[in-house]
Amino acid sequence: MKKVQLCCIIDDDPIFVYGTKRIIKEVDFAESILVYNNGQDALDGLTKISLAKEPLPDVIFLDLNMPILNGWEFLDEFKNCQSERSKSITIYIISSSVDPRDLERVKDYDQVDNYILKPITPDDLAKILGAVVEG
Repeated sequence: MKKVQLCCIIDDDPIFVYGTKRIIKEVDFAESILVYNNGQDALDGLTKISLAKEPLPDVIFLDLNMPILNGWEFLDEFKNCQSERSKSITIYIISSSVDPRDLERVKDYDQVDNYILKPITPDDLAKILGAVVEG
């Protein structure tokens, strides 16, 4: 089974990040994993990677509720500073929120592929791999 080269987790919950990294390794989802604790760190880090012409993540798992820059603010900023290279990044919202307004708002962002309720399961990752790598 193929896997993604680089996966990025943007979440401020260390327990979620730890668990998600374990599952990613368990199911051999990605070659490597980048982690940012808030949207601002992620924007800064991804901009730096892009400017250095290094590989950008294939998949981003993005939490909505974070300090400094939340998931929605990250998406707005990310949308504004897109390059050709960043268009191939698939973003999955990972949240514990079941607010129907969040589910509706996700549709405003072309790069957001899906909304997944926490925690991520091996089954979720298998579906994502099928969509990203083979799709």
